[in-house]
Amino acid sequence: MEDSIDVIIQDRNSKLLHPYQDNQILTLVTGAVFSGVYGLWAIFCMPGLKVPLRLKVPFLPSTNVQTKNVMKMLDGRQGQLADLGSGDGRLTDLSKYTNVIAFLAPAVMQDLEEKLLKELPGDARVVVCRFPFPHWPHSCTTGAGMDQVWAYDVYTAQHRANTSSLKPQG
Repeated sequence: MEDSIDVIIQDRNSKLLHPYQDNQILTLVTGAVFSGVYGLWAIFCMPGLKVPLRLKVPFLPSTNVQTKNVMKMLDGRQGQLADLGSGDGRLTDLSKYTNVIAFLAPAVMQDLEEKLLKELPGDARVVVCRFPFPHWPHSCTTGAGMDQVWAYDVYTAQHRANTSSLKPQG
């Protein structure tokens, strides 16, 4: 009597998989590789998925030296602090902050300059990490390379923006 097609397929599949069924090492290695790839994806890629693609902001962790440099720039200052670059890309009204830290990619720095000029009070200080503002004059800087930070006083940036807008366009 002939076997049904289901029995033939089942028998064929068991013969194909038999060499791998007892190989626990292969199973563990495969599981470890997939877990590692997922872990790397979760650490480096997933945070960027929450950010709008047009912002082009990758996840870049700050170094301990860079964090200490930021704290030097804010030493002795009073008021509320906003940390831009540590969230999912949403910005709200920043007018209540007198201290702002920004660690963002160069592609968004010009847009951020404009937003901060409109919203921050004149006594605010902005400290940016690794990528300086393209148009604001910095009041001081510390560190070098990847640990460099720049401090900007909003009053100076506002004054410069007002002065440059009064010059005739040539």
